[in-house]
Amino acid sequence: MGHSEANKYDIIFAGGGAAACITASRLASAAPHLKILILEAGPHTQESPDHVQPGRYFGNLILPKETFTFHASKPSRSLAGRSVTVPAGRCVGGASSINFVMYTRAAASDYDDWERVYKNPGWGSKNLIPLLKQARYCSPLAETYQHAGDPKVHGDSGPLKISFAENEINIATEFLNIAAEYDKDRKHTDDVNDFSTCNAYGVCLLWYIDKTTGKRSDIPHHYIYNQNHSSLTILDRRRVVRVVLENNRAVGVEHIDDVVGRAKGTQIPLVAYASRLVVVSGGAFGSPAILERSGIGSAQILKKNGIPQVVDLPGVGEHYLDHNAIFTPYIASDDADSLDPLFRANETTLAPFVIRWLEDGRGKGLMSHNALDAGIKIRPNEEDLKEIGPEFRKRWEQYFAAAPDKPVMWFGPFSAYAAPIPSPYPKIFSMGYYTEYPASVGRVHIQAGLDVYAPLDFEPGYLDDPADLGVLRWMYKKGREFARRMNVYRGEYSERHPEFPEGSQAAVKVTSPVDMKAPNIIYSAEDDQAIDTYHRKTVETTWHSIGTCAMKPRDEGGVVDPRLNVYGVQNLKVADVSIAPANVGANTYNTAIAIGEKAAILIAEDLGIKGL
Repeated sequence: MGHSEANKYDIIFAGGGAAACITASRLASAAPHLKILILEAGPHTQESPDHVQPGRYFGNLILPKETFTFHASKPSRSLAGRSVTVPAGRCVGGASSINFVMYTRAAASDYDDWERVYKNPGWGSKNLIPLLKQARYCSPLAETYQHAGDPKVHGDSGPLKISFAENEINIATEFLNIAAEYDKDRKHTDDVNDFSTCNAYGVCLLWYIDKTTGKRSDIPHHYIYNQNHSSLTILDRRRVVRVVLENNRAVGVEHIDDVVGRAKGTQIPLVAYASRLVVVSGGAFGSPAILERSGIGSAQILKKNGIPQVVDLPGVGEHYLDHNAIFTPYIASDDADSLDPLFRANETTLAPFVIRWLEDGRGKGLMSHNALDAGIKIRPNEEDLKEIGPEFRKRWEQYFAAAPDKPVMWFGPFSAYAAPIPSPYPKIFSMGYYTEYPASVGRVHIQAGLDVYAPLDFEPGYLDDPADLGVLRWMYKKGREFARRMNVYRGEYSERHPEFPEGSQAAVKVTSPVDMKAPNIIYSAEDDQAIDTYHRKTVETTWHSIGTCAMKPRDEGGVVDPRLNVYGVQNLKVADVSIAPANVGANTYNTAIAIGEKAAILIAEDLGIKGL
C-alpha cells in the first residue's frame, strides 16, 4: 500500500494498552491537529458487562475470552518441570480493562532507583508521584480518591476513581482482627498506598471502582471513550507485525487482521505510515517481539529467526520480571462471604448478583468486590529473617535493609478459591502472598520469524534463585497460622497444600478454629523441604510482567534511554511497563499509568507541543 492519506499519520502506537491510551489521549487533547493511530490486537470493551462489572473479572479467566493472550513458558527445573501460563491484556486499555481492579502503588524508592541506580534522570519519585495525582495536563489530576486522603499523595478530581466497597467481607474483617491480636509487631493503617507505608495491615484495599456507579474505572472509559478526539483513530483487532524502518528511522508499522476465529492463512500486511513518531506499546511480551521482528535485538536471536539485524540491542526481551504468587486454599464456613458462587456462576446463576449490583443505579453486593479486601505489604523482623534462612540474608542486606519502604511480600486473604478448576467444597477462602521483588529474572523472545501467531520463546525464571524460596516458605507458615485462627475456618483443602512426611507434626488435621493463643505449628527440616517442593509445583504469575525493554544505559543491557527512545533508531520509542528497569513493590497497573503520563510529557517536549 502506498503513502495515501488514508494510511498516513503523525504518530502511531503499536499496541493499545493502558499506557498507550493515556499518552495518545493526552496528546490528542493538547494537539488536536495531530493525526494519531492506535493499533490494538484485541477488541473494544466499551460498556461491556464482562469488563465494567468488577466481579466478573475472575470468570473471564476461568472461561478465557479474547481479551486475554495466554503465554505458555518452557518447562523449568526450578518449577518441578512445569510450564506456567501468564495471561496478558488483549483489548483496548489492556490490563486496565481486565485486571483485579487493585489499587496498589509502588514504593517511592522504586522510582528513585530507576533514576539513580539505572541512570534515568526525571524518573524519580519526585517526578512520577505528581503524575499519579496532580499532573500538568488539560485534565489536571490523574485520579479521584473518593475518600478522605492525604492531598500530598492522592488526587481529588481526576478521571480515574478510587474507592472502598460499602459492605465489608467477613473473611477480610476476621483477617484484620487476627492481625491485631496475633501479630503485635506490626501496626495498622488507613492508607496502605501512600508510597511509603510498610508493615501495616490495611483496613481495606482500594480499588479502581467508581463508588457512584460501581463500575470499573479503567483507562479506555476515562481517557478515550468519554473524549471527542476527532484526530485519534483506534483500529482494534489489528496485530502489529513490525516497525517499518528506513535508514534506521521508523517511518511506519506493518499490521494484519487479528479477528478471533478467522482462519489465519497468509495475509498481506497493511502499512500505516508515521511522519513524526512510532511508539511501541505492546507490553512486556508484545513490545520485545515487535522490536525483534523489526530487526532490533541480539544477533543470535535474530539470526535464528532469519531476520536481518538493523540494530544490535541484546537487552531486547531480557530482564523479564514478575511477582511470584501463591493462593493457599482453606475450607470456609457456610456463613463466609466467599465470592466462589459469583466467580463460578453461569449466566443464569449470575443474575442475582447482577440485579443486586444494579440496585439503585449503584454497584452493590459481591459483584462490587474483587475478593481482596485486606492485606499488608510486609517486611521480616530479625526473627523472621532467621526463619527465612541464609539464602535470603545477602539480598536483604543489599536490597531491603536500607529501604524501609520496600516490602518483601504482599500478604492477605483472597475470599475465594483461586484455581480455575472447581473445588469440591461450596465455599473456600485462600491465603494469598507474593514476592514483591523476586531475585529471579526471565526472558522472552520470538522463535518463528515474522509469524505473529506463533508462541513466544518464554522462560519466566521463577524460583531460579534460591533466595526466592525462603520468603515464600515464611509466608506459607504465617498464612496458615492466620487462617486456622479465623472464625470462618473449617479445615485445609489438603490436596492443595504441601505433602508433609508421614508422622510430621506439621501434618495437622484441624477442622475448626484454634484459640488465638494456640502454639504455632512446628516444622522440621523435612517439612521445610516439603513446603519448598509445594511452591515449585504451584507458584504462578501475578500478571505483573514488566522489564523486557528496560530503560537503562545501552552498555548495561538497556533498550531505551530516559526519553524512551530506542537506542540506534530515530523516531521510535517504547512506552509501556516493559521499560521498567527494576521491579516495583505493588501491582503494576499504577506504574503503567505513571509511564503513560510521563511518555505524554516527553513526546510533547520532543514535538514542541504546548499545553501539557
